[in-house]
Parts: sequence; structure tokens; C-alpha cells
Amino acid sequence: MKTLYLRIVATTIFVMILSSILAFIISNVYYQYSLKPFNDAKVTKMARDVKTFYENHPEVNKDDYLKSIGQLGYQLYLVDEKERGVFYGRTFREKGLNPDIVKDVLNGHVYHGISHFPSKLFITGFFDNVLANTIGVPIKVNDQTYALFIRPNVEVQFGELRIFFAIILLFTIVLSILFVLVSTRYIVKPIIKLTDATKQLAQGKYNIKLNVKRRDEIGKLASHFSQMARSLEQLEEMRQEFVSNVSHEIQSPLASIQGFSQTLQTENLSEDERQTYLSIIENESRRMSQLSKQLLTLASLDKEENILEKSTFDVAAQMKQVLMMTEWSWREKELAIDMELPSAFIRADEKLLHQVWTNLITNSIKFTENGGSISLRLRKNDGECQIEIKDTGIGISEKDLPHIFNRFYKADKARSRKEGSSGLGLAITKKIVELHGGHIHVESQLGKGTTFIVNLPNCN
Repeated sequence: MKTLYLRIVATTIFVMILSSILAFIISNVYYQYSLKPFNDAKVTKMARDVKTFYENHPEVNKDDYLKSIGQLGYQLYLVDEKERGVFYGRTFREKGLNPDIVKDVLNGHVYHGISHFPSKLFITGFFDNVLANTIGVPIKVNDQTYALFIRPNVEVQFGELRIFFAIILLFTIVLSILFVLVSTRYIVKPIIKLTDATKQLAQGKYNIKLNVKRRDEIGKLASHFSQMARSLEQLEEMRQEFVSNVSHEIQSPLASIQGFSQTLQTENLSEDERQTYLSIIENESRRMSQLSKQLLTLASLDKEENILEKSTFDVAAQMKQVLMMTEWSWREKELAIDMELPSAFIRADEKLLHQVWTNLITNSIKFTENGGSISLRLRKNDGECQIEIKDTGIGISEKDLPHIFNRFYKADKARSRKEGSSGLGLAITKKIVELHGGHIHVESQLGKGTTFIVNLPNCN
């Protein structure tokens, strides 16, 4: 099968045919083991009623009576002791009958041919029109014993019903196949759309709209596919923006290094100018080195596979250590440091969290004017550490606030350029915090300072 449509149609039709065959076999088995004894008893009662009526009314002509019974929808066979027989009603398909059966009935026994009729897989015994499939009873006619064999004439009694059911069955099959063809097209249509959309996605076309309003599994699949397409589109935009930003960040220091290197090759430079240019080249080289390290860090964090090397350590002591490392920076700006860091042991990656505190505290020092203040608070609540790093710095504008954790985003581009910022520090910080199952939140107002709140689990 080359298409899903043909496969579903063929499978459905096959199931219909197989179900019909199995249903017929099961019905036949049910007849053989349940209905056949009941049918045998019903026909036996009818045969006895025919016998009783005739024996109680001997003045009735035998042939006329049996002919009328035959016309009412029964098949009869009357045979005497000399095995001379007469048929009434519809002719039997097979007229052969064991002579011993005739003798047994003539001797006064009842022949139960319906209940004793052999079972056949694809033929329901009730409809098998043979003489052996009858009920035999002895009957007295003018002091002479006869054997009367009788069975319902199915064609007369159920002829119209058989045609009616045959027409119903035929229309059921035909209409079922037509409905299968139409309904399968309805089922497969969204999948065809998904296939076309997949081809477009493979060609890099992410702006895909699938107008599938169904609420079943296919509808959910189409909805998830649309979400995936939008995610891939965003990812592609982020990738292009990332490449553009990286290229720009690398190009800028490279241009400076190249320009000042060429300037240094001139002979009419003073020693002070030469030292200034060399210092700029050194700073730009350091900036490129920092950028490459941060890019490598982000790449390793994005993998998220066995990246964390967890151990138990005092996070308060770690933050105090970072403050000591940055002491020269905040003392130079005469910043007041307010600490409330009670001992708190946390199970986390010590190196990565050290980078988190370094990034946040360094930012607070960098963007706080001389004479400002920085406060650090640590609180424990239900196995969670909440760390608050607050400064009285320049703050972040409302429009920049939602984007500060984006890669390469710089709220104050002029200041960031001057300070050598790449715009990756907060993105790395957020990634590390989330890898530990925590979250980071920021509150800020221009001119009033910024507060970073970090919540981390597994804290005692």
C-alpha cells in the first residue's frame, strides 16, 4: 500500500469481511448448540398436532388435508409400510432417507431428524432442505399406519424476509464501503496537510498554519506540530541573532586590535601613546578571552547532561568569599556592604554557584555609583534558600527589565561597552540557577537600584 488512505480503506474492508465471516460462524455455532434443540421441539409439536387433528377427524380426505398443510408453509412426506411415499408441499432437495428410520417411525417412535442433523461450518442446518432434516411421527389412516415426515418450508415462511435481509445486507456492505471511503478521506486529510507541512519545515519554512480544528489525537498532533514549528522558528531566529551578536562582539575588539596594531607600527609615537595603545590592545584581548570562555560555558550548560557536580557546602561562606575577592573593587568606589548571611548548607555545584554570586555581585558593584551601598540577605524557608542581592545603583528601565536574561542583551549599551560587558553574564546566571531546580527574579527602578532574588532548593 503506497498511501495511508488506501491502507485504512483496505484494512477496514478486510475487518468488515472478516467480522461478517466470524459472525456467521458464531451464529451457526449458536444455532447448532442452542437453537436447534428448541427448533426440533417446536416442529415435533407441530407434527403431533397434524397427526392428532387427522386421527380425530378421520372423515377428512388424507391427501386434501396434507396438501393444505403443505400450502400453509410445510414440506411433508407420507410413506406406508410398503415404502410407498407421497410428497406434499415444496419438493425436498434430497429425497433419500434410511429405510431403518421409516421402519422405526412405523413402529411408533418419533424421528428427531432436526436435532440429529449433522453440523456444518458454513451451512445453518435450519435452512438445509433435505428429507433427513425433518421430524417423523407415526399416523393412523383408515387403520393403517403411516410414517409422516414434516419440516417448515423456509422459502414460503421466510422467503420475503430472506430477500429483505439480503437487500439490507447488500446495502449495508455497499454503504459501509462508501462511508469508509469518505470518512477515511476525512481522517487522512489532516495527515496529508501535516506531510506537506513537514516538507515545508524541512526546507526551512517555519511560518506554517494548519487549520485543523479537531479535538482528537490528530488534532492534538497538528496543534503540537504547529507549536513545534513556532519553536523552531524562534530557535532559528535566536540562532541567527546569536551568530550575529557573536560576530559583532568578536569583530569589535578585533577591529580595535588591528587598528591600534597598525598605529603602533608608525615611528612618530610618543612612549605614552605607545603604552596607551598597548593597554587598549591588552584590554580588547582580555575581552575576547572572556567572551570565548562565556560562550564555552553556555555551550556546556545547554547540554544539561551530567553537567552538575554536586557537593554539600556552606553557601553563605561562599558568598563571603566572593565579597573578599571583589573587595578592591567595592572599596575603590567606597561602597557600603550590608550582610545578613547566616550559615546555610546546600547541595549544589560549588563552582557554578560561585560564578552566579560573582556575576551578580560584580554587576552590583559595576552599576552602583561611588558612595552607594550593596546588601546581601540569605533566608531559609522549608528546605529552600532565598538569596537577595540589592544595590542602590543606576537601575534598569521597565522596557529593558524583561530582556536582561537574554543572551547578548545590554540595557545600557554605552556603559556595557565601556565596562567590557558581553551581555552573557546574566544569561549564564539564569541557566545555572535553573539547572539546580531554582529560579531567579529581578526588581528594579531607574535611579533607585536593582534587587536580584535567587531561590535554590536542597538547603538546610
